[in-house]
Amino acid sequence: MGNLVNWINERFPLLSAWKKHASEYYVPKNLNFFYYFGFLSTAVLINQLVTGLWLTMFYTPSASQAFASIEYIMRDVNYGWLLRYMHSTGASALLIVVYLHMFRALLYGSYKKPRELVWLLGMAMFILILAEAFCGYLLPWGQMSYWGAQVITSLLSAIPYVGDNLVTWVQGDYHVSDATLHRFFALHVIGIPLLLTVLVGLHIVALHQVGSNNPEGIEIRKQLNRDGKPLDGIPFHPYYTIKDLFGLTVFLIGFFAVVFFMPDMHGYFLEPTNFIPADPMVTPDLITPVWYMTPFYSILRAIPDKLTGVIAMGSGVMILIFLPWLDKSPVKSMRYKGYLSRLALALMIVCFITLGYLGTVPVTPVKQIVARICTTVYFLYFILMPVYSRMEAHRTVPDRIMK
Repeated sequence: MGNLVNWINERFPLLSAWKKHASEYYVPKNLNFFYYFGFLSTAVLINQLVTGLWLTMFYTPSASQAFASIEYIMRDVNYGWLLRYMHSTGASALLIVVYLHMFRALLYGSYKKPRELVWLLGMAMFILILAEAFCGYLLPWGQMSYWGAQVITSLLSAIPYVGDNLVTWVQGDYHVSDATLHRFFALHVIGIPLLLTVLVGLHIVALHQVGSNNPEGIEIRKQLNRDGKPLDGIPFHPYYTIKDLFGLTVFLIGFFAVVFFMPDMHGYFLEPTNFIPADPMVTPDLITPVWYMTPFYSILRAIPDKLTGVIAMGSGVMILIFLPWLDKSPVKSMRYKGYLSRLALALMIVCFITLGYLGTVPVTPVKQIVARICTTVYFLYFILMPVYSRMEAHRTVPDRIMK
């Protein structure tokens, strides 16, 4: 085995890569529960790639056969139901851990200098994951898949002058049809996963270049011992590899509990309407996207004007990109920021969750008012951040990690 490793290392930097990114990559010794989710997002993404590859062996990307091929996978293919539910549950699980991963960045300032590029790459992955989920949502060719795609793609028509032509170009037809299904299938299976894989690699390399953040917001590379190793750091392997494997084990228990006992999650993961074949002549009573897109969908519905609503919905995602330059606080972690930042983050999270719920239910006058209030609070969190983050008092950050 040693000879084999040496032979490979002479031709490929195997050992040096292992040392740089694992055994000699020092991370802060105080990482907590929230630092599981970066590793878990990678693990769930691998699950999606593996199960998705397997499903493509039996799926037929045709408007006349797509729904039937899903039924064939579920009923006739050995363990097809298991792989399909692992993939559908994995889609929601991926967005859950990604949202928690992003919340941790907001909580501890992981987007601030010198990690701006890490955040930008992460945001690019987030947008691609949403696009990947949207493309995959059409593939079952159920009622909600069809009409959800019809509604979302038609939003492009709000763009002046080129909107209608853009909708036709994206759909490949004058309505969601077989051509649309083929395009979304190609993007879902090949195009977006390739880009995601590249971005994951770049994200990890960029992170290891500047080092991991921690709940205290202290840069451990500023305090080194005689050997040039961080005083407040420990090697990623074996300490955090064992910790991440423990977290993965606990996560898989919950994941497979959902897969085996509640794969539809009461209609949030798999909508009842989507178990009906797509019918262009029958519109569902309520058309909503999957739960992880509903906060932005609520922003769209909260604004009466179509073009303004589309701009606001897109801005709800894109404004996150500018977070490293909006936060003017001299400290990173929420532990040392003032009460204004803490209150603003709490209000934003409550409003974001509220918008997510409102996007799953029919619109009423009261809910419309609540959605508009939550939309306003959501955007004010970012727009006013340069003001309250600069003016508030903050605690002094210690030079060393105390625990």
